[in-house]
Amino acid sequence: MLMLQEVEKEVNKAEVSKYEPLVQDIKELIHKKQYHVLQIMNAETINLYWEIGEEIYRQQKENGWGKSIVQVLSKELQKEFPGAKGYSASNLWRMRNFYLTYRDSEKLAPMVREISWSNNIIIMEKCDNALQREFYIQMAKRYGWTKRVLANFIETQTYEKYLLNQTNFDLTLPEERRVQAKLAVKDEYTFDFAELSPEYSEYELEIQLVNNIRAFLIEMGGDFTFIGNQYHLAVGSRDLYIDLLLFHRRLRSLVAIELKIGEFEAEYAGKMQLYLTALDEQVKLQNENPSIGIIICKSKDKTYVEYALKQSNAPIGVATYQLRNSLPEDMKEMLPEPEEIVKRLRVFEE
Repeated sequence: MLMLQEVEKEVNKAEVSKYEPLVQDIKELIHKKQYHVLQIMNAETINLYWEIGEEIYRQQKENGWGKSIVQVLSKELQKEFPGAKGYSASNLWRMRNFYLTYRDSEKLAPMVREISWSNNIIIMEKCDNALQREFYIQMAKRYGWTKRVLANFIETQTYEKYLLNQTNFDLTLPEERRVQAKLAVKDEYTFDFAELSPEYSEYELEIQLVNNIRAFLIEMGGDFTFIGNQYHLAVGSRDLYIDLLLFHRRLRSLVAIELKIGEFEAEYAGKMQLYLTALDEQVKLQNENPSIGIIICKSKDKTYVEYALKQSNAPIGVATYQLRNSLPEDMKEMLPEPEEIVKRLRVFEE
């Protein structure tokens, strides 16, 4: 009897193996259709909220009604559709504001149908202008950012830091990796969790980052994992030590971090190029992408950095850090002109 059961198991395995390609194709088809249905449902929900918002605004304008109409409408809708979410007074008011925010934007009006309502609320309420909203809509759509991740990126001013960051990725990375790589490098990092004396050293800064590794990785952007500090590489008879070695999950790349407590110097880029060459030769796995370097300094001259990075063949970004959570007052003045921002955002449409 036991032998018969074993034979039946082997027969079943053979049957499954025989039809495995068909099974996988059908599974993939079902997943695609389910995702398509979810997209349609989301778009229809956004369309509904748009039309409700439009009608509330129109009625208010025609009848001179104030905000109290939203309270009455909310009460009646919840009575008519018990258990249905989305018809609170605050959400109905958001629908009105949602319509007013995007009604005159031919470009953004269709795009808002492609992300969730919760993400739309965050972008609408936390962003100041159309270009900023376009950036976060495109990012949420492209990378599937959740509400929590999106809110974190907005709070840490990813839009501004994306526009301001300095890398040579346009020259050193293939097109399909550039956007995500640029998002992985901020123009400035805040290490307000580090407890340092006024006369701290680079080693002390490194140890503080390692001792507060969770806070450090969150500040870096959330897609990083920690591999080690003072990571040893042997090149010929020389010993190299990388301050911090991380791995970026989305990029599937090793990321070498060099810490400097002074101003950026061009020689740092040459040293980083050596690190990246050694990492790719000795550490990078076959299925991983080439390594990336980030040099984090206390200060930098942007023009000097541009000149230093142009001659490097390795993908390197240069950022600064601060020890308290405050951003320069003139950050907005440093942003590119609107025409240049539009040009840079076009990459997300491809």
